[in-house]
Amino acid sequence: MLKQLIFLLLFCFGIQLHSQEIGFTKPDYKAIEKEINDKNSKFFYPKLMERLVKNDTLLTHDEYRHLYLGYFFQPKYNAFWTSPEDEKLRTYYAKEKLETSDYDEIIKLANNTLNDFPFDLRQLNYLAYIYHLKGDETSAKIASFKFHSILNVILSSGDGKKCETGFHVLMVDHEYILLNLFEIESKGQSLVDNCDYLSFEKGVYNVDGIYFNIEKMLENERKVLK
Repeated sequence: MLKQLIFLLLFCFGIQLHSQEIGFTKPDYKAIEKEINDKNSKFFYPKLMERLVKNDTLLTHDEYRHLYLGYFFQPKYNAFWTSPEDEKLRTYYAKEKLETSDYDEIIKLANNTLNDFPFDLRQLNYLAYIYHLKGDETSAKIASFKFHSILNVILSSGDGKKCETGFHVLMVDHEYILLNLFEIESKGQSLVDNCDYLSFEKGVYNVDGIYFNIEKMLENERKVLK
């Protein structure tokens, strides 16, 4: 069922799993940390982040993989992060119908959020939608490319079938965004070893739930709570 769901996501959203075809590669965090701190590496983090901020659509899957998973090692990473514009953005989420006069304010708020945390999937998705409504297809495609590329990293980090092969995520919100895209409703959440296990209603799907590896999130939480 997980494989079918990933195929569905690929079909609906145009995501391509580079060279793996529904396979996955468990992250080697020691290797990632070494690469992103090596000034001579093509994965040197400041250079990759500069390209991401400049909306470089030539960033490869491996480069996005080092960007996303490498963020765990950045001083700014906080597993408890929330958008500084969250309250203002929620007023627009709650609207039954957006006015054209809302678009520029939403774009400003979403971009402020992304400047603070460039992997906010919720805002990237919303931003792509708002740019589309505004008729700015170039900007919509850039936001969509980032959104898809980050999802691609998550989907290629595991298969979700057990904790040892759980999907790796920077924050819990990314777990629920993934399920929302699949139109799957979680009935429960529990901590199993270093994983979040999201369970489904019995008999509705061919699997009872999905595992998300949150090992690095838990490490960060322990640091923050010290």
